[in-house]
Amino acid sequence: MSTALARAALTAHRPAFVGTAVAALFAAVVVSASTMVLAATGTHEIPAADRRRITANGVGDIAAVLLIGSVYMSIFVVVSTLGTAVAQQNRELALARAIGARPRQVRRAVAVQALAASVPAALIGFAAGGALARFWFGGMVAHGLVPAGVPFRFSWLALPVCLAVAGVTSTVAGLLASLRFSLLRPARALDEAAAGRRSLGPLRAPLGVLAVGGATLLSALLARQPAEDANAGAFLVLILFCVGVGLLGPRLVGPAAWLVSTLIGRIGPTARLAMLNVRSQPRRFSAAVVPLVLVVGFGVTKIAQHTTAEHVTGSAGSTGEVWLDYMGTALYAGFAAIASANTLAMISLERRRDVALLRVVGSQRRQIRAMAFWEALVVAGTALLLGSLIALATLAPILDSAFGSPLPYVPWPLGVAVVLATVALTAMSTGVPVRRGMRGPAITVVRE
Repeated sequence: MSTALARAALTAHRPAFVGTAVAALFAAVVVSASTMVLAATGTHEIPAADRRRITANGVGDIAAVLLIGSVYMSIFVVVSTLGTAVAQQNRELALARAIGARPRQVRRAVAVQALAASVPAALIGFAAGGALARFWFGGMVAHGLVPAGVPFRFSWLALPVCLAVAGVTSTVAGLLASLRFSLLRPARALDEAAAGRRSLGPLRAPLGVLAVGGATLLSALLARQPAEDANAGAFLVLILFCVGVGLLGPRLVGPAAWLVSTLIGRIGPTARLAMLNVRSQPRRFSAAVVPLVLVVGFGVTKIAQHTTAEHVTGSAGSTGEVWLDYMGTALYAGFAAIASANTLAMISLERRRDVALLRVVGSQRRQIRAMAFWEALVVAGTALLLGSLIALATLAPILDSAFGSPLPYVPWPLGVAVVLATVALTAMSTGVPVRRGMRGPAITVVRE
C-alpha cells in the first residue's frame, strides 16, 4: 500500500513535489561543491608548505562547516517543502487511514515520495556542484586563501556523498513531515484534513517562548561582555531567535501582518481583500513567512556586521574572511528562499478553485493579479519587519561592545536591495502560479 500511495500522490500532486526536488538539487550542489573543495585541498600531492598555508587559513574547516551546514539546511528545507506537499494530500492520507492504512505505511509512503523527488535531483546536483566547486576554489585562490600553484581536481567521491545525503535527509524529512498526521486517529485526521489544524500543539508554543526569551536574555548578557566574547555568542542569539520565530510562526505572523496590512489596507478594496486573506490564515502563510524571516535576519546580521565595521574603522576585516562570510550567507539565504518560494507557490496553486470562483462572480483578471501582488507585499513586509527586529537584537550586543553604539550602519542602497529582493521573491512566487491558475474557463475549474 505504501508504494501505491506514494505513486498516486506523485501523480495527483506533481507540482507540489517540484519544490522538494529543487530544494534537494540545491542541497546536492552545495554538498558536492564542499566535498570537492575538501578533496582538492586535502590531497597529499600538495607540497607540505602549501598544505600548511591552507590549514592555517582554515580552508578545510570552512568547507567542512559548509558541508555540515548544507546537510542541516537541506533537512530543514526539505521538511518545509515536503510538509507543504503532505498538507495538500491530507485528505487522501486521512481516507487511507480510515480504510485501514497503518501509521507506518503512511510515513513510509511519504518517505518514498521524498526519495523519488530527491535522488534524481542529487545526481544533477553532483554534476552542477563541480562548477560551483571550481568557482569557490578560484575565489579562494584570488583572495589568498589557497596558494596559486595548487590545482583544482574534480572528485568522483562527491557522487556517493550526494546520494547518501539525499537518501538520509529525504527519508528523515519525510518521516518528520508525516509523523504527527500519521499518528492521528482516522476520524480526527479526516476532520483536520477538512478544517485544518487550529492549535500550535502542547510543546511548540512553550518551546517557542523559551527560545525567544533565552535569546533576549543572552543578548542582554552579551552586551556587558568584551567585543570578542559578544561576537562569539551572537550566532547563538540569532539561532535562538530564528528557532523561536519558527515555532511561534502562526502566533507572530498574525499580529505582524496586521501591523503591515493596516497601512496597505487603506490603498483600496483589492488590497483590503489581500490583507484579510493573510490575516485570516496565519498558519498557512507563516510557512512562507518564517523562511523569509530567516533570510532577512541572517542576511542583514552578516551584512551589517561588516558595513558597520567599515563605516566606523575604515576596514571590514580580512578580504578573504569577508568573502567567505558573504558566500556562506548567500548559500544559507538560498536554502531559506527556496523554502519560502515553494510554500507561496503551493498556497497559490492550492487556491486555484477560489480564484476561479472570483472570476465566475465577475472579478477581472487584473483584479486577481493585483490581489496576489498585495498578498505578496503583506508577506514580504511581515518578513522584513520580523527579520529586521531579529537582526537588531542580535547585532546590538556586538556593536555596543565593539563600537559603543548598538545601532548598525547599513548603506541605503544595500537596504533598498534587501527590500526589493524580498518583494520580488514573494511577488514572483505568488504571481506566477496565480497566472497559471487563471488559464482556461473558470467554470471548468469550479466543477473539478
